Amino acid sequence: MYSFYALISRMKNINRWALMRNSYTENVQEHSHMVAVLAHALAAINREIYGGAADPDRCASAALFHDASEIITGDMPTPVKYHNKEIMNAYKDMERLASEKLLSSLPRELQDSYRPILCDIDPETERIVKAADKLSAYIKCLEELKAGNGEFRLAAEQTREKLKEYKMPEVDYFMKNCVPAFELTLDELNFSVD
Repeated sequence: MYSFYALISRMKNINRWALMRNSYTENVQEHSHMVAVLAHALAAINREIYGGAADPDRCASAALFHDASEIITGDMPTPVKYHNKEIMNAYKDMERLASEKLLSSLPRELQDSYRPILCDIDPETERIVKAADKLSAYIKCLEELKAGNGEFRLAAEQTREKLKEYKMPEVDYFMKNCVPAFELTLDELNFSVD
């Protein structure tokens, strides 16, 4: 019996932003879906607009599983995870071990297909997924602020600054051309077909 997919389905039971008051609860499965959508978008912008070599499909696949290790480790809040180098390095080691454990829960014949998106992510894909992860966090902050939850004000500012620090043209493009729509109401979004 192989438990990989049953374990992955448990991502929906892990809530994010545990130390903050939320207007709506976001779980790791929902977050991973959004990160996959954003990673695909960033990679497509990288390739189609800026002539880069990012692979949208590879980035989306890696993003779907980028937090899968949290099934074993749980979600550690960012302020704790990055409090100091010792904690950060210890958590990174735990994530790596958890990813290897998840990989081992697949049939041996499938492990080579999942290794590049679970354990051995190439640097370009990792760069895109990391940016998409941060972008997803920023969007969550904007949605919370739109709902009147000031608890996310500082997190939004800090996350926006971090996104600027990446100096990635695909992120800047998305921030300029796509993020403003997340601040609109449903009635303000134009999705009519002419």
